[in-house]
Amino acid sequence: MLIDQDNKNINQFITKLFNWMKDEGNTKYDESVTQLDHSIQTAMLAKKYNAKSSLVVASLLHDIGHLVLNENDSKIDFLHYDLNHEMVGAKWLEKMFPQCVTEPIKLHVPAKRYLCTIKKNYYEKLSFSSKKSFNLQGGIMNTQEENEFINNKYFMDALKLRTWDEKAKIKNMTLLPINDFKKDILSVIKKETIND
Repeated sequence: MLIDQDNKNINQFITKLFNWMKDEGNTKYDESVTQLDHSIQTAMLAKKYNAKSSLVVASLLHDIGHLVLNENDSKIDFLHYDLNHEMVGAKWLEKMFPQCVTEPIKLHVPAKRYLCTIKKNYYEKLSFSSKKSFNLQGGIMNTQEENEFINNKYFMDALKLRTWDEKAKIKNMTLLPINDFKKDILSVIKKETIND
């Protein structure tokens, strides 16, 4: 699905986005849940912790780059390369969403690397796929990378998102309907690009 920058109807855009996520999100990246389930679980955790709407939306859409890239465990070369899904997803969304949504998405992989760097046991808590991708994504941060990460305006949001991301892999969990997140998207989407 391509984002139509000229789309004049926010509700139509959200419906198309959610339908596309439902269609493409039945694949798996992590072994326990589908990509759609993982996205909804992450957003549910953001809501549970009373996150602002922009962080709820970032949580819901943080792995959209996997869907754009068709990156999932059915591919022969799955997790053989780092396809930079966080950058692809943030770039794909930036025409419609402000930085308060796209920057935490862009930073959720560096957040994993940062947490593995500063917390000795964090790596052990990662899922199998997250452990495998960790090395492809650069592994432990050097001092310069750490400084760049913590000096980003959105690094705290990225750390929260990363924490929820790791917890959002519960098999057979009862999920909210994806439409329950429509209000959050409406409150953060770029009004200057799409008008009601």
